[in-house]
Amino acid sequence: MNTKAKIADFCKRFHVWLYPLLCLMAAVFFRNFAPGFGFTALVFSALAVLLCVYNLLGIYIKHNEKVGKILRRVLTACVCIGLTVVTVTGILVVKASFGQPEKECGYVIVLGAKVNGHAPSVTLAERINAAYAYLQKNPDTVCIVSGGKGDGENISEAQCMYESLVEKGIDPQRIWMEDKAVSTWENLHFSLRMIQEKTGSRPEKVAIVSSEYHLFRAGLFADECGVESVGIPAKTAWVSLRINYFLREIAGVWHYLILGGQYHD
Repeated sequence: MNTKAKIADFCKRFHVWLYPLLCLMAAVFFRNFAPGFGFTALVFSALAVLLCVYNLLGIYIKHNEKVGKILRRVLTACVCIGLTVVTVTGILVVKASFGQPEKECGYVIVLGAKVNGHAPSVTLAERINAAYAYLQKNPDTVCIVSGGKGDGENISEAQCMYESLVEKGIDPQRIWMEDKAVSTWENLHFSLRMIQEKTGSRPEKVAIVSSEYHLFRAGLFADECGVESVGIPAKTAWVSLRINYFLREIAGVWHYLILGGQYHD
């Protein structure tokens, strides 16, 4: 083999492994240099592994063509099924993300998010703003702010939301604090239990304020609790982060469907 042929063969072999290498580099970038994009890094890592498996099957086919082709077809079928499931789930998540903010409910439950010391994170601030807008439009609605105190949080998520809403001008008497929940399952169960303890009855319908990408799964939790839910979307400001969270939410939905709500955030 002459030099020109060797270079051409090297380029061909390198090209096959270029795409998984690029995916791996993207995964490292999002994992280490783009805070909040952890799931995007996971997606690129999985894609790199998938491409490597295809390349290895291509090598294996040269040694055992029949078995290699069967394995590649099986893998391709699995990928197609997976993409179909992801697409259908994604459509449901996106559809639910628009919510129904025009509907009035007697109670609205605001789901907590990270508190940085005493201050709300960007995600929590977005949920507080959505709750404030809803309460302004519906003056008779009672608000339950739900969220416990986690690592790095000097106050509970419920306390942070309460203080922020009061500062914005919402009557403190309209806000009930549920400060024990550490998951979405607990957010809804504990909040509904609080309503029942305070009023003597359990509502048939509640509004839920959460990030728009989270509303579909929050609705599944509400169904599990036996109540109808009305989604109130808190818009994620950064489009790139929104894409990351929507992708993560698709995985979250299937985690819930497989393992159940009690064990999922």
